[in-house]
Amino acid sequence: MQLAQAFDQVTGAQTGIDFRAYDGSRSGPPDATIRVELLSPRALRYLVQARNELGLARAYVSAELEVHGDLHEALRRLWRVNEGLLPWAERLRLLRSVGWGALRPVDPPPQEIRPRGRRHSKRRDAAAVSHHYDVSNRFYEWLLGASMAYTCAVYPDPDATLEEAQFEKHDLVCRKLGLRPGMRLLDVGCGWGGMVLHAAEHYGVEVLGVTLSRQQAEGGQRAIASAGLSSRAEVRELDYRDVSEGDFDAIASIGLTEHVGKAQLPSYFAFLHGKLAPRGRLLNHCITRPDDRQPVQLRAGFIDRYVFPDGEFIGPGHIISTMHDAGFELRHEENLREHYARTLAAWEDNLNAHWDAAVAEIGEGRARVWRLYLAGSRVSFEDDRIELHQVLGVKTEGGEAGMALRPDWEPAGKGTDLRELAGR
Repeated sequence: MQLAQAFDQVTGAQTGIDFRAYDGSRSGPPDATIRVELLSPRALRYLVQARNELGLARAYVSAELEVHGDLHEALRRLWRVNEGLLPWAERLRLLRSVGWGALRPVDPPPQEIRPRGRRHSKRRDAAAVSHHYDVSNRFYEWLLGASMAYTCAVYPDPDATLEEAQFEKHDLVCRKLGLRPGMRLLDVGCGWGGMVLHAAEHYGVEVLGVTLSRQQAEGGQRAIASAGLSSRAEVRELDYRDVSEGDFDAIASIGLTEHVGKAQLPSYFAFLHGKLAPRGRLLNHCITRPDDRQPVQLRAGFIDRYVFPDGEFIGPGHIISTMHDAGFELRHEENLREHYARTLAAWEDNLNAHWDAAVAEIGEGRARVWRLYLAGSRVSFEDDRIELHQVLGVKTEGGEAGMALRPDWEPAGKGTDLRELAGR
């Protein structure tokens, strides 16, 4: 059997994709809007040898496999069959078709890494963060837009732009935290300081942001100085575990819990609880599993090897329970899954608009990692394979939470034009 026909059969001939291979074979609808091409025997070896989506990633990142058309839609169609996995029975059938030479070992692309040292030690966490974030601030500006916010946005309406949605995300966090002038805020895992800047400028609070990324810290400090907010805002290159200050009125943890690890979660929330003043609030915003039946560690897959080394997605129920056991009274929770799908679509558009410049800046292999990561993550959020939850907790004092009887952070910016504010 020729290669293209073999792969078409493996996917159940149900994808509507036009498969083509280096042996000249083709299969699938000739007028298909999506075409997948295996360009070399190396691509075949990647696909056959890896036990999960890692094979597809290796072939795509190395440009030994090409997808013509909408990559997001291609992944959605492929993952509908066997959830994107290649069962052993189908793999054996494919091997019989293409020959056992496909099992000859092949080195992965150079963009693939395997962290060393004790998992979630300070040194290994710093190396993992550096791998993902210390790429190029210029690249991230093209990808993320003016907000430089690399976390799920909150769309106030379907027609909102990415910048309006990121403004609303930061503002929603500030409102949930009950920020007022003169308060002190700690932002752990602050990225390039988007939340730090927003809270200092629009809510008049004193803010300390910490990140393990040197490029993020440097970029954040430049943005703070440019905004004239150095007197009450700071971004430090620092592990959150090394923050010495305390008695904060509020803590924002936006996109950090995924890097902490399930085993470290109790100590993480206990540490943050200890950094809060009485009646202080914590807003935890992170990617989660849709349930607790799946493994939390992303080991040996595409995300672990190419994107977020040592990342762990934990079920929202476990996160809430651990926060509760650390001493927080839980006051509010919501799932923003659909918002992250929209955010990723906007980032995809930004990357495509700057594709040639991005390839020149970070290299084609790494740019292809990002294109695959964004498209695949978008499918995962759309299909509820992963979710995004915000959880609000408070450190009560003698039963006093210092909160309104009903949530007072909605509707967003009552009497305020968010588009006008986002354009400032």
